[in-house]
Amino acid sequence: MATLLLIDDDPEIVAEQLRSTISGLGHRVEVARSGAEGLKKTANRPPDLIFLDLRLPDQSGLEVYQRVRQIDARIPVIFVTTAKGADAAIEAMKQGAYDYLFKPLDLHQLRHLIGEALEVSRRMREPAVVTETASDCDIEGAIVGNCTSMREVYKAIGRVAAQDVPVLITGESGTGKDAVARAIYQHGVRSRAPFLALNCAAIPENLLESELFGHEKGAFTGADRRRIGKFEQCNGGTIFLDEIGDMPLTLQPKILRVLQDQTFERVGGNETVRTDVRLIAATHRDLQVWSREGKFRSDLYYRLGVFAIDLPPLRDRGDDIEMLVRHFVKRFSRELSRDVRTVSPEAMSQLRDYGWPGNIRELQSLLKQALLRASGPVLLPGFLPEMLVGGSDSANPSSTPANDLNLESFIRERLHPDVTDLYDETHREVDRLLLKLALENSGGNQHQAARLLGIARQTLRLKLRELGMRVTQSVETEDGDQS
Repeated sequence: MATLLLIDDDPEIVAEQLRSTISGLGHRVEVARSGAEGLKKTANRPPDLIFLDLRLPDQSGLEVYQRVRQIDARIPVIFVTTAKGADAAIEAMKQGAYDYLFKPLDLHQLRHLIGEALEVSRRMREPAVVTETASDCDIEGAIVGNCTSMREVYKAIGRVAAQDVPVLITGESGTGKDAVARAIYQHGVRSRAPFLALNCAAIPENLLESELFGHEKGAFTGADRRRIGKFEQCNGGTIFLDEIGDMPLTLQPKILRVLQDQTFERVGGNETVRTDVRLIAATHRDLQVWSREGKFRSDLYYRLGVFAIDLPPLRDRGDDIEMLVRHFVKRFSRELSRDVRTVSPEAMSQLRDYGWPGNIRELQSLLKQALLRASGPVLLPGFLPEMLVGGSDSANPSSTPANDLNLESFIRERLHPDVTDLYDETHREVDRLLLKLALENSGGNQHQAARLLGIARQTLRLKLRELGMRVTQSVETEDGDQS
């Protein structure tokens, strides 16, 4: 349960809107009618999120914000202001405020911001515990495992956390790169400063530069006021850029400059902005290969790769699979109000034999599905999704869950508060179905399937590898190659 603190001398309407927005989520709203009262509440029991009016009876909102930063700079602060207060709100963003809203509040925007800011707060505060046994902790996002390769990951986190240098985390999708990034942040010298994460693949190319570096008023159509980007907003803290391998080539020189000089310009501006951030990046791409092929700047790759951590895929982690299964069954049983206490040997054997192309993220998803079907205290093979029947052969596209994918049902099953990767998971399942049907249509001919999909054959092959899919027959392509 999260606590939202509203600091406002006339809080009735805004407080009611906050309570209405979070209704049913178990969060609570506290109110302070002055800056002094808000600071006292913050010091005594730091909230998860603060809404702060710029105009208070005893002091300005900016003064209160600066004091909040001294108490705990990790608390996301959203300013609430009138249109006339826009300049002050932008100044607050430059000092690290999370965002600002204009009165009267847009409830749709409010709902989105609360969810986003609470997730940021959770990432900063909830330990990314490195634990060797599933019983050591019961924290969402904890790094669990004791195989040899994971022990090397733990050592690497310990070596680099306090060094304040860039870190590149590599590994297949779903291996837990975000948890490793949080562990580096939490054990580093900036652990009391903000931590912001951004997925470069999830933001349209034309918006990503503004999201990272901000823009000036009039920089492009719709830019009706100055925007402060993540690198300026997170001054003094840590930025985690997930899927940096998908960042457009045109934007990569600005990232390189930030790494080298800690300076940049906002989109449409000439003012040089200075910042002080630590950059942690992650990708499932092979950046060394991509740089040779001209898809990623080699100088940026070398700069990012000063210290690299490679995460092993779940299929190579041996007994860690059983440990992770028990860990997630315990946690998800509580979250989903199920009474499953153990996993039968037969079910565990199927889970061990499966190839896990989606790694830990797929394991979490399938265990949630199984628990929702379960009855009684033991997780039996009959509760597992049909795709697990046949063990590792289920990596074949003909037996993936996308074979019978009902998209609406798939999404609805996952619409609950603890899910944080529904976008990626849904697109992954759609890709499974789309690629499978395209290959069936072409008789297994990858050249024809890629042409049907409107993508390069190399892209199709890469997607097949990422999804753990394989074509069961070789077919001569139009140019004579084996597909």
